[in-house]
Amino acid sequence: MTAVIVEDENIASKRLANLIEELAPEIKIAGQITSVENGRHWFENNPLPDLIFLDIQLNDGYGFDILDTLEDHPPIIFTTAYNEYAIRGFKYNGLDYLLKPIDKKDLKNALAKYKKSFIRPDTLIEDAKFERIKNLFTKEYKRRFMIKVGNQFNTFNVDDIAYFKSHEGVIFLHSHTGKQYPIEYTIDQLEEILDPVHFFRINRKFMISVKAVVEIHSYFNSRLLLKLRPMNDEQVIVSRERTSNFKKWLDL
Repeated sequence: MTAVIVEDENIASKRLANLIEELAPEIKIAGQITSVENGRHWFENNPLPDLIFLDIQLNDGYGFDILDTLEDHPPIIFTTAYNEYAIRGFKYNGLDYLLKPIDKKDLKNALAKYKKSFIRPDTLIEDAKFERIKNLFTKEYKRRFMIKVGNQFNTFNVDDIAYFKSHEGVIFLHSHTGKQYPIEYTIDQLEEILDPVHFFRINRKFMISVKAVVEIHSYFNSRLLLKLRPMNDEQVIVSRERTSNFKKWLDL
């Protein structure tokens, strides 16, 4: 029984390989692929493995780009750094997914599903479901906002945005330079249109960029207290129900 790991982070790839060896020594790692280009070359020159661990986003594209070159592919266990908001509704679509940093228990469960798939082939991913997964992860997120400043409009790239904050029913865009501007969006809408790799909703009022987080402190009632840049005039607290996913988002 063979498996291939598609992962562009060398440390993460080695850790996954070690965990697989520990939990399922009968699975031989036939290859560790680090890029789309490397993956295409590997599959052109090697037999298909029995299982693929597929990183969603690689440095030179998506893991899906490798699979698109194959006429057929074996079962896939997806791995991703996307937070659970981004993969809601996805879990039932694939053989399984592993959220980075990969938890040993989650991997054990995924391998158990894989072994059961030999008995129940209907548990394998279907083409239509695979397309829905692909569309979920390769969707285009909002890249810029047009803001009215006085009598003119300015454009802000998302890279220039530190966080969004709700104040008295109005959402304000806070730039990394410390300026703020009202926008005609709700926090719920921002959660849908912003890339969850770079932005995370920490509570009912704040949607923050990973670049804005300066310090993280434990806070009572299993919450976290954040220091953001630029500074905010009130305490910025990660709600208790979002703390676990926030830590995964930052790979803590």
